[in-house]
Amino acid sequence: MENYLRNWRNDLLERQQYAAAIFVGDKLLALTGSDTDAIALAQTHFADGDYTRPLTLLTRTQLPQRSRAARYLAAHCHVKLGRYDAALALLGDKNPTHLATTADSARRKLQHMTAGLSSRQHAKSKASRDERADRSEERDFEEAGNIKYEAGMCYLRGLCFAQQNAFDRAKECYKDAVRIDIQCFEAMDQLMQNKLMGPAEEWDFLESLNFDSISADQTDAQEAAAFTRNLYITRLSKYARPAEFAAAMETLCTHYRLADNADMLLAQAETLFTSSRFEQALDMTSAVLDADAYNFACMPLHLALLFQLEQVNALFALAHDLADSHPQEPCTWLAVGTYYLATERIPEARTYFSKASLMNPHFGPAWIGFAHTFAAEGEGDQAIAAYSTAARLFQGTHLPQLFLGMQELALDNLAIAREYLTTAYNLCDRDPLLINEIGVCAFKEGSYEAAIRHFDLALRLSEEAGAGPHQYRATRLNLAHALRRQKRYNEALEQFNEVIRLGRNDCDTFASKALTLLELDRPLDATLALHQGLALSPQDPVAGELLTRALTQLGTEPLMSKTEEKNIDASLKEKLASSVQVRRSRRREIP
Repeated sequence: MENYLRNWRNDLLERQQYAAAIFVGDKLLALTGSDTDAIALAQTHFADGDYTRPLTLLTRTQLPQRSRAARYLAAHCHVKLGRYDAALALLGDKNPTHLATTADSARRKLQHMTAGLSSRQHAKSKASRDERADRSEERDFEEAGNIKYEAGMCYLRGLCFAQQNAFDRAKECYKDAVRIDIQCFEAMDQLMQNKLMGPAEEWDFLESLNFDSISADQTDAQEAAAFTRNLYITRLSKYARPAEFAAAMETLCTHYRLADNADMLLAQAETLFTSSRFEQALDMTSAVLDADAYNFACMPLHLALLFQLEQVNALFALAHDLADSHPQEPCTWLAVGTYYLATERIPEARTYFSKASLMNPHFGPAWIGFAHTFAAEGEGDQAIAAYSTAARLFQGTHLPQLFLGMQELALDNLAIAREYLTTAYNLCDRDPLLINEIGVCAFKEGSYEAAIRHFDLALRLSEEAGAGPHQYRATRLNLAHALRRQKRYNEALEQFNEVIRLGRNDCDTFASKALTLLELDRPLDATLALHQGLALSPQDPVAGELLTRALTQLGTEPLMSKTEEKNIDASLKEKLASSVQVRRSRRREIP
C-alpha cells in the first residue's frame, strides 16, 4: 500500500496536480509517519505556493532539528514569507566553511598524496586521484545531498543578509555556497546579477573555485568541470579579460551548439552594449524576447537599448504589454518609467521608477532610472542621493560611481568628482564614457594635455570596440575644445569639422569652430560658420558677439591680396567676353 501511494503521489506531482498530491501524501504520512514522507508532503505544499502549512508540519514534528533537508525547507518558507529574522534564527549566522573546497586546497592535497611515490606508483594512482584526493577533507564524511543542502542554506543566509542591507555578509554567504557546492547556481547568480564583486574580484573568485569537485561520472568529469567553468565565465564582467570571455563563448556556441540559447545571446548583447554597439546588441535582445517574450533577465538591458536608440514606439508597446500581463513585476514599471523618460515626461517617469523600487528595494536599474529623472531636471543633490543608493546596491559595477562623478562635475565639485571617477576607474578601466568624463574633469581643472590624452584614449577604445562614429562624437567635440585651449588650432579645427560631418549641427559647435578660425586669422571663414550657427539659433548671444568680432576683423583686413584681385578680374572679363560671343552667335542662327 505504501509503494502504491508513493507512486500515485509522484504521478500527480509530475502532472502538477498539487492538491491531489497533498491529499495522497497526507494519507501516506498517516500510514508511515516517516520523516521522508513528511518532508515530501511539505515540499508539495511549497510547490503549491503555500508556505505556512509546510512550516507548521515541519515544526510540529521538530524535523528541522534532525534533518538538513527539513531545516533548509523551513528556512526557505520563512524567506518566502518575508520573515528574515526567523530564517536566520533557524539557519544560524555561521557558514560551514569546513565543507568548502577550493582549487588551491585540491592542488595541495594532490601534491601531498603523490609526494614520495615512484613513477610507476604515480602513474598507477592517476586514474583514481580525484577520488582519493577528497578523503583528507572533512566534507568527505558528509553525504552529497547534505553538502548541497548546506550550500543551499548558505544561499538563504545571503538572501536574509541582503534584505537587511548587510551586503558584505550576503556576499560572503553566496561565495561560501558556491565553494561548498560548485553547482549552487542560485548563489552565483546573486553574486553576478547584483554586482557584489568588482571585475577583478570576480575573476579571482572564479580562479579559486575547484570545478573538479563536481559530482559527475568520472569518464566525463573533466568535460563537466570545463563546461561549468565556461558557463560561469559568461556571467562575469564583460570588461575584464575579453579574450577568455570570447574563448568561453566560442566553445559553448560551437562545440555545444548553444549559439541560439537565450543566456548566450544575452551575454553577447551585454558585451556589445559595453562596446556602445547598440544596434547589434538590440538585435540580440530582440532575438531573446522573440523566443521568450517575458524573459525578465533580459528586459532591463533591452529597455536600456530601446532608450539609447530612441525607439519610443517600441518602448510604448512593450510597456503597455507588460502592464497588462505582469503588473506584479518591478520590471514592468521600469519599462513604463523608461518610456516616460524617453518622452521627457519626467514627473511620470519618476513615479514609475519609484514604484519599481518600492516593489523591489534592491532593484538597481529602478534606482538608476529614479536618479536619472532628478539629473534631467538639474536636481543635483537628489540625483546624488539616488545614485548613492544604487552604488550601495551595486558595489561591483562602476556605473553608479560614474554617474555620481558626472553629477559632481555638473556642480563643479571637481575634487569629489575625481574621487568618484577614480573609484569607477579602479572597477573598470576600459569604458570610453568613463575615460571621457575623467578627461572632462581634467579639462575643468585646467590640465589640458591630460584632458587631450584621456579624450584620445576614449576615442581609441571606442574604435577598438567597433562602436559607430556617431556614438563618440561628444568625445571628439571635447577633444576639439581641449586642443583649442592648448592653442593647437589646426588640430582643433580638424576635429570640429569631423564633429559637424558626423551630424552635430548646433550653434555652439559652429561658434566654437568660428572662434578657432578667428584664432587662425580667418575671419571670412569664421563669419560663414557663424551664419550657419545663427541660422539654427538666431538669438544665441555668444555667436552674435563672435559675429560682431569677425565682421570688425573683416573690415580692417583686405579680403584678398592684389594678385588674387587681378586674377579674379581677369577671369570675370574672360567669362563676360565669352558670354557676349555666345549671345551674338545665337542671334545669327535666328531665321
